[in-house]
Amino acid sequence: MSYLGNWMAEKSSGSWLTGPVESALRRGFTRAYETVRVDPSKYLLQLRAAHGLPITTFQGVYSLDPGLLDDIAGSTIHASMKIAAVEGAGFGLAGLITLVPDLSILAAITLRTVQKLSLLYGFEYNTDQEIAELWVAAASAAGIDISRELLEKEVVNRFVPKVIQRIAAKASAEVVEKWAGRLIPVASSVIGAGLNYYFVRAWGERAQTHFRAKHMAFRRQMIAAQATITLPAPDLAP
Repeated sequence: MSYLGNWMAEKSSGSWLTGPVESALRRGFTRAYETVRVDPSKYLLQLRAAHGLPITTFQGVYSLDPGLLDDIAGSTIHASMKIAAVEGAGFGLAGLITLVPDLSILAAITLRTVQKLSLLYGFEYNTDQEIAELWVAAASAAGIDISRELLEKEVVNRFVPKVIQRIAAKASAEVVEKWAGRLIPVASSVIGAGLNYYFVRAWGERAQTHFRAKHMAFRRQMIAAQATITLPAPDLAP
């Protein structure tokens, strides 16, 4: 194949977009981390009002039926999917020109979804360790396994940028592969809506799986600890 043929094949595959897309996602996740943090106290009030949950703290979710939490998680993901679809359709009207702002907003929607799922399953992010754990979950949602060794060695202000970089690199390949159709302006609105919708669904479902597994493991620990406390004292009488 000629040089021109190779160049055109690369263009058609969308690989020429990988660098700009990765940069846009990295900026988007960094900006979202700094500016669109879900407020735990407000979200708790929203959960109580919308779903009638009889809890006053997020630790209270461990007394609720896990099936109920799963239903609320599903509703949370679905609501984010709809927001992402509307956003994708609006920006998609201009085709490729709006790819960068589109990705910034998509990153914010995705990260807020991960934060809500974290809180719903009983994991807050007030301390540096909790914030680091939140980003481990975000990486899991992107299909990345962050080693515990890295988490333990790095302070959070160095750990988070490294995780964002890895998330952006992984997600950019997925975005470029699936969003090549946005090069066609006529169809870009429909494609943008659909792809944003399924992007958030995939990330949301993986994040839910991560938090649900942690939630159930913590429940088992609580049950084991209670069983130990309630064991009768041994009879030491001769």
